[in-house]
Amino acid sequence: MTVDKLRAHYGLTRTPFSRGIAPSQIFAARTHKEAVARLKWLVDETAIGVVTGEVGAGKTIAARAAVATLDASRFSIVYLSNPMVGARGIHHHLVTALGDIPKFHRPALIAQTQDLLAAETEERRKTVVLIVDEAHLLSTEQLEQLRLLTNTDMDSRSSLGLILLGQPTLRRRLKQGHFAALDQRIGLRFHLDGLPLDETAAYITHHLTLAGRSDPLFSDDAIALIHQTSRGIPRAINNLAVQALIAAYADDKGIVDETSARAAVTEVTAD
Repeated sequence: MTVDKLRAHYGLTRTPFSRGIAPSQIFAARTHKEAVARLKWLVDETAIGVVTGEVGAGKTIAARAAVATLDASRFSIVYLSNPMVGARGIHHHLVTALGDIPKFHRPALIAQTQDLLAAETEERRKTVVLIVDEAHLLSTEQLEQLRLLTNTDMDSRSSLGLILLGQPTLRRRLKQGHFAALDQRIGLRFHLDGLPLDETAAYITHHLTLAGRSDPLFSDDAIALIHQTSRGIPRAINNLAVQALIAAYADDKGIVDETSARAAVTEVTAD
């Protein structure tokens, strides 16, 4: 089976449930819209925010949708996809993103980072927003360095907006006593739950419409099974829906029924 044959079989103009869609095409679930609105407020306030959710819940997508609406002349967005770079690595990443060459010695590098953040704020009139993905992997030292970077002028203001995206363990970890100074500075806490059944159905329909099919392609029973298995987590929905399309295609079916969805569940959840 080729992707082209699969598309032709269902009359699709492109492969559905792919990650490569524009921010304007992202499905706007209720919790997603709330997360985007809160993140935009957070950026305006130059505060610290923590957004948690299970793997594939849409944390990065929500952040991506929020920053897509920002005025590039007023904001400098720095995205760190992998925090496993050490405390020095955070400063190195910021300096590089802000257009300078990182200094070698750590004290000089820290001072350089602070100077560049101040220059963005005072000279260019821009707010730097650092988005850290997989933030539950941050070390204690890294979290302390991030706190210090958001603390300037004797805690009267911040030259850095900070968004931490991570799994639910991040939220629990920040409540530990030795993170109290950081925890008290958090201005936004938001948890992304899975989609309810009606939004799972709307999510599947939305992605099929983007791919060129506006008529029903998944039966109600198939959607219900995909929702139950995925717990409404968008990435899990994507994986199951694609496998269900393949299973229906293999059986030369015109729609994805419960049998095809069950085959997909078996394929995706098999050890």
